[in-house]
Amino acid sequence: MSDRIELHGLRVRAVVGVLDEERAREQPLSIDVDIERPFRAAAKDDDLAATTNYAAILDLVERLVVAGRFLLLETLVSRVAHAVLDADGAIDAVHVRARKVRPPVPQDVDSVAVSCTLRRET
Repeated sequence: MSDRIELHGLRVRAVVGVLDEERAREQPLSIDVDIERPFRAAAKDDDLAATTNYAAILDLVERLVVAGRFLLLETLVSRVAHAVLDADGAIDAVHVRARKVRPPVPQDVDSVAVSCTLRRET
C-alpha cells in the first residue's frame, strides 16, 4: 500500500487527563491522522466519491475528541483509530497521534504524545 491521506495538526481543545486540573478545563491538543487506502481511481477520474472525504474525517475526529472527555491519551487515539477505520470500508489502516501541547508536567517539554496504528483485519 502506498496511497496515504495525511491530516496533520488538527487543533482541538478538549478535556483529557487524570489530574484534577486536567478534568476542570479543556486543554490544547494536536491530532494527526494518516489513512492508508487506495485512491488511484479517485485521482484518475478526479472523483471525490472514489476516495475518503478528509473533511468528514476531520469532523468525526474533532467531535469524538471533544465529546470523549478521556482520562488517557491512549484511549483517545484508540477510539479515534477505530472510528476512522469504521467510517470507510476502503481504509486499510489508520495511524493516529495525539499530543498535549502544554502538558501539566514540571519539565520543559514541547509536548507529550501517544500514537497507535490500526489495520483492518482481512
